[in-house]
Amino acid sequence: MTEEKCTDDHNERRIIIRRCCTGLLIFNFTILVIILLVWAILQPKKPHFTLQDATIFGLNVSSPNIISTSIQVTINSRNPNSKIGIYYDKMDVYATYHNQQITYYTVIPPVYQGHKDVNVWSPFVYGTSVPVAPYNGVALSQDKSNGAIWLIIKMNGRVKWRVGSFVSGRYHLHVTCPAYIPLGNSRNTGIVIGNAIKYQLSQTCSVNV
Repeated sequence: MTEEKCTDDHNERRIIIRRCCTGLLIFNFTILVIILLVWAILQPKKPHFTLQDATIFGLNVSSPNIISTSIQVTINSRNPNSKIGIYYDKMDVYATYHNQQITYYTVIPPVYQGHKDVNVWSPFVYGTSVPVAPYNGVALSQDKSNGAIWLIIKMNGRVKWRVGSFVSGRYHLHVTCPAYIPLGNSRNTGIVIGNAIKYQLSQTCSVNV
């Protein structure tokens, strides 16, 4: 009798554990389905970025493969979603010329962007005596002589989406902003600010999430 009772108790525990596990799986599956449905209904849209202006403090080629750069850029980001907020994790901003990085990374601190909100950042991107491919140094000197340069301002970071109290996992964010800067007629096309010149750009940036 004792062995039979022990066997019965063991079987009951197994049944209870199995039922608890099954219930937990069903609950988790239901929550996941609800989240996916809400996500599909809301259809989150990626943020819109615009490069508003660039202020040139210095852009010098000291030798064919050495470039020094000091630029302040103004970038705004708009959240087009009416029911979804965006958490921007740490973002790195830098400049490239002919697909080669010519400045160090400048870090933009984490920030939350509410529904339909607009955030504006004005970071400095700079690099002192940055080595580049010799042909890029020559090309930059030639572009300056010709009166205009093409730079690319890039932002790399991570974002999280917020729907009510639910916060998603992190997604990689890559922003690319073309910057055509007409140096040749700088005093006609730019605004002189001390020893710098500010250029209004209003360039739409491409965004990949």
